[in-house]
Amino acid sequence: MKAVLMDEFGGAEVMKVGEIEKPQPKANEVLIKVVATSINRPDLVQRMGNYPPPPGDSKILGLEVSGTVAEIGSEVTTWQVGDRVMALVGGGGYAEYALAYGNHLMPIPESMSFEEAACVNESYITAFLNVFMIGGLEDGQTAILHGGGGGVNTAAVQLAKALTPDTKLIVTAHPDKMERVKKLGVDLVIDFTTTPDFADTVKEYTSKKGVDLILDHVGAKYLKPNMNSLGYKGRLVVIGVISGIKAELNLALMMVKRQQIIGSVLRSRPVAEKGEIIAEFTRRALPKFADRSIVPIIEKVFPLDEVVEAHRMMEGDKHFGKIVLKIADA
Repeated sequence: MKAVLMDEFGGAEVMKVGEIEKPQPKANEVLIKVVATSINRPDLVQRMGNYPPPPGDSKILGLEVSGTVAEIGSEVTTWQVGDRVMALVGGGGYAEYALAYGNHLMPIPESMSFEEAACVNESYITAFLNVFMIGGLEDGQTAILHGGGGGVNTAAVQLAKALTPDTKLIVTAHPDKMERVKKLGVDLVIDFTTTPDFADTVKEYTSKKGVDLILDHVGAKYLKPNMNSLGYKGRLVVIGVISGIKAELNLALMMVKRQQIIGSVLRSRPVAEKGEIIAEFTRRALPKFADRSIVPIIEKVFPLDEVVEAHRMMEGDKHFGKIVLKIADA
């Protein structure tokens, strides 16, 4: 089968399309004939050698796929060959065939294209897990979602608008993306280039109350303004550390305000736990995709042989929403 291969770690140029043996499903796995996958920030980190796949998962890049069921392991009873599915995978998405655990698949609603379905499992499930299942966002609360225009950010905004429509959303964004962020229905957009310490702006907007939840992928640089922006019993969920891993924390203030700091990753969670998360997402969020309340935002669809260009688009932060890699025709 065709797949994106690497002989070494490094820049986008280390990737090339080559031939590799098609994987065979184990008893609890499904083999998917991939139609599309998407580019996610962790793919770039893995390409550089800093984000190895969990033991036993494919070393090929790619964390989510859409396609059709090609083969079924002996213990899988919920899927049939030919089913249209989308799946969360530990690796292997940049290939003509990919393996997924039987409980890590979701049906693709009839209203969705394969390209749209390729955007769901990594970004939307990450957003759903951390905003709702871990962050506990409730209708009528206020949240800060950093990284306006990114895949997880746009997913979080869309999910919050669909599942908790009375939530107030504050998003930090680059000025080039602020107008598009506003069109998603965000209540306040902050230019992070001119307002790196956004706490005063947040306090003014919330009448000094602060926010209930912050979803952050920035890390060290934002710890102080994040904590100053949190209100009483507020939760900071950290899902990335692009600005660094160490920062000072005012423990006394955190204790008095009864705040929580929660670290979270999706990829390294146990198989059964991921299955539980996907089941909850299927129950609560997937109907919103089926009725088109949520439509994945796709910046561009690249063919497989343009994977280098697709990575360079993400590296240049030139996208809004998702970048899709088309593997084959439906």
